[in-house]
Amino acid sequence: MSKICSISGKKRNNAYAISHSHVRTKKIQHVNLQTTKIWSKENNRWIKVKVSTKAMKTLLKNN
Repeated sequence: MSKICSISGKKRNNAYAISHSHVRTKKIQHVNLQTTKIWSKENNRWIKVKVSTKAMKTLLKNN
């Protein structure tokens, strides 16, 4: 399974981990994905999707 939000399309970010001596090493910042069930009005049933917590918050706000 890919680590991409199925609603917002968010994916990982490349960044640097900087030590005290300012040595930079590459790291990956992953999206906070959660598996949740969302009601589909078209199919009239629950659908399991991987959604970022930011998208979850937006869904709850709009409902």
